[in-house]
Amino acid sequence: MPRLKVTIVGSGNWGSAIAKIIGNNVASSDDFDPTVTMYVYEEIVEGKKLTEIINEQHVNVKYLPGILLPPNVYAEPDLVKACEKADILVFVVPHQFIHRICSSIKGKIKPSAVGISLIKGFVQAENRGIQLISALIKDMLQIEVSVLMGANIASEVAKEQFCETTIGCKDSFTGSILKKLMQSENFRVTVVDDIDTVEICGALKNIVACAAGFADGLGLGDNTKAAIIRLGLMEMIQFVDQFYSGANLATFFESCGIADLITTCYGGRNRRCSELYVKLKKPLKEIEEEYLNGQKLQGPLAAEEVMFMLEDKRVVDKFPLFSAVHEVFLGKMPPEKMLEVLRNHPVHK
Repeated sequence: MPRLKVTIVGSGNWGSAIAKIIGNNVASSDDFDPTVTMYVYEEIVEGKKLTEIINEQHVNVKYLPGILLPPNVYAEPDLVKACEKADILVFVVPHQFIHRICSSIKGKIKPSAVGISLIKGFVQAENRGIQLISALIKDMLQIEVSVLMGANIASEVAKEQFCETTIGCKDSFTGSILKKLMQSENFRVTVVDDIDTVEICGALKNIVACAAGFADGLGLGDNTKAAIIRLGLMEMIQFVDQFYSGANLATFFESCGIADLITTCYGGRNRRCSELYVKLKKPLKEIEEEYLNGQKLQGPLAAEEVMFMLEDKRVVDKFPLFSAVHEVFLGKMPPEKMLEVLRNHPVHK
């Protein structure tokens, strides 16, 4: 069989971290083309093009400084050129940009290509609801799309600290190929076929992490945060049951579920920036600009998009934690009222 060509669509901290794994894996495998193309949105960093810095120094100095990328990872600023020959497209861009990305490469990629989304979030659908990002990519590009979600803080993955992840894939053969592409000694992959639940967990956990950040900003303790994690997990399970019936409960106990939820509520940027939002009392946009180095928070947007669905089905009262996060960011609820939300959660009645 011809070797499979891999393109990574995105080059933020997570995209660069996964590029390190993929670059090393393809270099030692006969199944893949030895060169990995990474689409990089061109920026000028200290007077020089970011793509030139990556290709010459093998470091993404803006989004993953201090981490050496394999020399076979090639930064390409032309999106179509980066994708047109790919057999496997690894999507890892902020979810706000995925529609534009797909529009740009629609009809310009191999019909036989497969995709895998590492993007945590939802996109807003036309019918006042949400669309899974994997579904959007599949619909726009007419290719099969799997997902990868897990307790995977990019900086720790890049430093090769041990962690697990979950791939959701319907086809067992494709799943085995993707596992071979992604798995390393310290990045262990489990493949399941419950793709919707895997992806939904990756988006909803960011909403719960925002609530955990509010608790940290208010100076509440670990017991309170543990309650937020437990109640948040219950709302995640209930959301999937309400809108995506047929999920396997066991999926919530994979890395994409409870593990990702815990690590995000303690170490993710949604938690950190939500804490700052409470402490500094600054607009969210200012906090993003000051602390995220050009990246965006997924939690507030996910909360907004989820609320469309809850309001449409008139089930807002069943999801008080999700609702409270949205209202705090809108300025309709002071963060201090989070305790009242926890005390009066339906599970306590």
